[in-house]
Amino acid sequence: MEITQEEAFNVFVSTRSQALMRTAYLLTGDAQLAEDLLQTSLFNTARRWSRIDGAHEAYVRRVMYHESVSRWRRRRVRESAYDELSDDRVTTDADVAMRVTLAKALARLTPRQRTVLVLRFYEDLTERQTAAVLDIGVGTVKSLTRQALARLRVLAPDLAGLVGAGGEPE
Repeated sequence: MEITQEEAFNVFVSTRSQALMRTAYLLTGDAQLAEDLLQTSLFNTARRWSRIDGAHEAYVRRVMYHESVSRWRRRRVRESAYDELSDDRVTTDADVAMRVTLAKALARLTPRQRTVLVLRFYEDLTERQTAAVLDIGVGTVKSLTRQALARLRVLAPDLAGLVGAGGEPE
């Protein structure tokens, strides 16, 4: 018994949404914006589902990256939910504190800087792959990465162990 395209899409969404949501969250820095980004990307993918040859997750991720870039090109001003967090809400667990510090710092980067860091260090793409995904030059990726890491060092000196002096996360 062969499953329909709609059933295949529904199975994909139910099994991969959580991982895709994590990436969307890292791209936007906000849970509601991440949900919107993921839903928009899944909607766009659903319309082309039957024409995508096997690499469905890669296609959805590429749609998310492009949609994210389009959003930060359209909207230069953004709001951050992290500004509302206070240090007294953070537990004493060092890992949780570091995650909150990192999230706050990432939220204060420009959307372009955050997107490049997510692609380079969370998605583990090369500079060339990141440039291809975002339709920008490799030099621009290098420049944005350098600027973003330098800004992270200023915004969150506590993260020195993650962002070494050489520029690359350790």
